[in-house]
Amino acid sequence: MKQVLDWAKTKLQVDRRLILIYCLVYFIWGLGMNWFGTVAEIAKFTYWGQVFTCYILYMVPISLLLRNLPFHTQYAYGLIAMGFLEFGGYYFETSYAYPNNLVEQLFGIRNFALGMALFFALYFPLGNWAVGKIYKDIIKGN
Repeated sequence: MKQVLDWAKTKLQVDRRLILIYCLVYFIWGLGMNWFGTVAEIAKFTYWGQVFTCYILYMVPISLLLRNLPFHTQYAYGLIAMGFLEFGGYYFETSYAYPNNLVEQLFGIRNFALGMALFFALYFPLGNWAVGKIYKDIIKGN
């Protein structure tokens, strides 16, 4: 257990500017996805502040832990993380799925949360790629 905690501690000790970029990118991404989910009547957060808790407090640390791993590894671990988040959101009713939404129409009502987890697991490898590129271009000037 100590080895895992030491590994996590080293992965989370990064340049504060990198964390700021993660927070900005993920917060804007979260607001956009919540807006889209609402407009398209797929799903939405019950409270807009959940964008902060889910995208910043949950997804940013996980992204930091997963960065520099291969795409498929980030996706696989991201799928586990998003599975728990999606399950919890619908179980505790902090997320709202619109009845007969597009995802349900395509994949069935019983596959909705799984479909959402499969989709949102892509955030980790894509988010790490985007933030890494922004960080490299802006901070390092490359």
